[in-house]
Amino acid sequence: MISIIIPFYNEKENIPLLLEEIEKVRKIIKDEIEIVLIDDGSEDNYQLSIINDQEKDNNKTKLIKHRKRFGKGKALQTGLDQAKGEIIAFMDADLQDDPAELIKFIEKINDGYDLVNGIRKERRDSMIVKIYSRIANWFLKTVLHSPYSDINCGYKVFRKEVLKEMVFYANNFRFFPLAVFYQGYKVTEININNRQRKFGVSKFGTKKLLIGIFDTLTAYFIFRFSESPLHFFGPIGGLIFGSGFIISFYLVFERIFFNMLLYQRPLLQIGILLIIVGIQIIMTGMIGELIVYLNKNKKMFTDKKQITTDINNQ
Repeated sequence: MISIIIPFYNEKENIPLLLEEIEKVRKIIKDEIEIVLIDDGSEDNYQLSIINDQEKDNNKTKLIKHRKRFGKGKALQTGLDQAKGEIIAFMDADLQDDPAELIKFIEKINDGYDLVNGIRKERRDSMIVKIYSRIANWFLKTVLHSPYSDINCGYKVFRKEVLKEMVFYANNFRFFPLAVFYQGYKVTEININNRQRKFGVSKFGTKKLLIGIFDTLTAYFIFRFSESPLHFFGPIGGLIFGSGFIISFYLVFERIFFNMLLYQRPLLQIGILLIIVGIQIIMTGMIGELIVYLNKNKKMFTDKKQITTDINNQ
């Protein structure tokens, strides 16, 4: 079974048209298809008649409603909790994702890939969105060695098994393909048709642009230093501590050999401050290392206990 997960917010004109297009694809693809719609607190009073009719006809269309808007990450996790398929497709509800492309995605999955990401060669978005996306993709490719050309594309298909160590929250869904790649799964990309939005307005704004920058930095930290936080905090703390030490050493040198009075030197307070801040940052990294170590030990103990239990049961 293929589960198509579609989160949406205020897309009343697009949802009925999208369902009609998916129905056409359903007649072509031999695999069974279920549609999981997640209403993330919409306020546009969309009509449910088409959805209800499909639920009555084949019981393969589900609608889950959030009481308020929680964000796309939470909506995707809600959809995953309800999905029954072994193959999962993420699709946006704004009609920019062409459901007909699902056939190409499934062909790649059948070729042995675990995740197939879409590439919007001719993007139908504003210039600011395109610029942000290019900068983010360049950063991920250069710094995190991302294999993707368009990681922000919301259209992707993957095997459910890749979700074993993945939890969606906030905006981390944007870097989900990168996490799958780092876990050693086989990934690829295909060019897809990106269409112009017909109805409604884009949910991307200046606020999301700023959030996206912080999300990218978060991804950099998590994927590079989640298991060795001292490697991140250590050099930063060491640089700050070293700067403070050099300043303080210079002032002490002047006091001893040139009889310079330190109480007249504000630089002394700066040097001491840098030393204290540097030590605190280094200690943050050491505490992070301790947390990682304890979690690894706890996981190892739990796994051994589970293996022992399974052997005893047999």
